[in-house]
Amino acid sequence: MHRPRDQLRTQSSSAQSSKSTSPTTSQSTVKIPGETPASSITAPVSATVQHAVVPLWQRLGPVTRLAQAYGQSQKKRPYVTQTISSIFIFFSADLLAQSMSDDDYDPVRTVRNVFIGAGTAVPAYEWFKFLATRFNYKSRALSLGVKIVMNQLLFATYMNVYFFSMQALLSGDGIGGAVQRVRDTLLTSWINSCKIWPIVMAFNLSYVPLEYRALFAGIINLGWQAYLSLLNRWAEIREAEAAETAAEAVALA
Repeated sequence: MHRPRDQLRTQSSSAQSSKSTSPTTSQSTVKIPGETPASSITAPVSATVQHAVVPLWQRLGPVTRLAQAYGQSQKKRPYVTQTISSIFIFFSADLLAQSMSDDDYDPVRTVRNVFIGAGTAVPAYEWFKFLATRFNYKSRALSLGVKIVMNQLLFATYMNVYFFSMQALLSGDGIGGAVQRVRDTLLTSWINSCKIWPIVMAFNLSYVPLEYRALFAGIINLGWQAYLSLLNRWAEIREAEAAETAAEAVALA
């Protein structure tokens, strides 16, 4: 028996409607790495699960936890944290410098260095904040280059002048002695800083988070301050010899 045409037409329409409403994308169960089988999800077969890349410094155990504690402290109490860090760096740097010289250990020099280091804490912190918010251009390379140049021209010069002039003033040499000390040491120290700090600053500004930049610079600064302490000591010796020679010349005249 032949079916009526109306019935055949109805069944054909139902089949077409069923095809149009069927899913066009096949799905399967994809497990999320690190989760239990019960927590799997349904996703298209073509979906990919991306793993978050954890920086190396966040996988160093106690060192990572110490750095994170420092970062939290830097956010909550930046001036206090920076001051304590600077005192530690300048204290250690002076011990290192004195261990490399032929002189006997002088605790007064260490106290002088610690006092000078405490005075650098807040300016250094504010300078890093300033660099983070200024000289930001569309070109990343241009921004980084300008920041490095400004750091060398302004901050490096300021820090060296401050360090050597304060060394002379705290030693009792007066304003004249401070000016002479800067003349004897500034050019040499600044030229040598250009061999180190542009590379350090490029890495620091490119890869180190803001709250850790002062810490990273401080680690490098430990060796740098030891060098400045030695340079200052050599200048003291030369100035003392020059003064002794001048006194002998006056006595013989």
